[in-house]
Amino acid sequence: MESLAKIALRVAECSDCSLHRSRTKPVPGEGNNSAEIMLIGEGPGAKEDQEGRPFVGSAGQFLDQLLNSIGLNRLDVFIANMVKCRPPNNRDPFPEELQACSKYLDKQIELVNPLLIVTLGRFSLSRFFPGETMGMARGKLRQYKSRYIFPIMHPAAALYRPQNKITIMDDFGVIPEILSTLRNTSDINVASPFDESSPPEQLSLF
Repeated sequence: MESLAKIALRVAECSDCSLHRSRTKPVPGEGNNSAEIMLIGEGPGAKEDQEGRPFVGSAGQFLDQLLNSIGLNRLDVFIANMVKCRPPNNRDPFPEELQACSKYLDKQIELVNPLLIVTLGRFSLSRFFPGETMGMARGKLRQYKSRYIFPIMHPAAALYRPQNKITIMDDFGVIPEILSTLRNTSDINVASPFDESSPPEQLSLF
């Protein structure tokens, strides 16, 4: 039977794309195996590549602050990335690299079965809503199949443009209200995903 630990072992042994040749350590993801919130970023950076853990660099320190601001920490959530190995020089992941890692992320989502997926940045946003811009999507609760998706900017965006920090903090601050609504709104049917060919729903729950 598949488990998150077995997924991590499969990632460590993976050679399905070229990223395995340049990595120091794979970064499969970590956190609470039954978390209500799953955070999905883009890919490991230099610090993550050295430690084999997601979001442990400067952007990760800001993510820790964001979690603390809503009364949570890393033990309460599950953190993953679109690709599990660092792209050289922190370049954007190539489509074939994203595709090679998609089977691992798919299984992690299935196993954790989060109530809410928070996408961090444009690459994880595009996994669920291809072609949408961050400006269009951020801060809006959405539904994709049976999953509830809340896109926000990547924490690193606050490091490059300090004015983004307030926007990210404001969006993150809504998460407890979203969770409360999802737990208590009986007319949201997560067991009945809409057809993938249909446009994704934007939910107004507040």
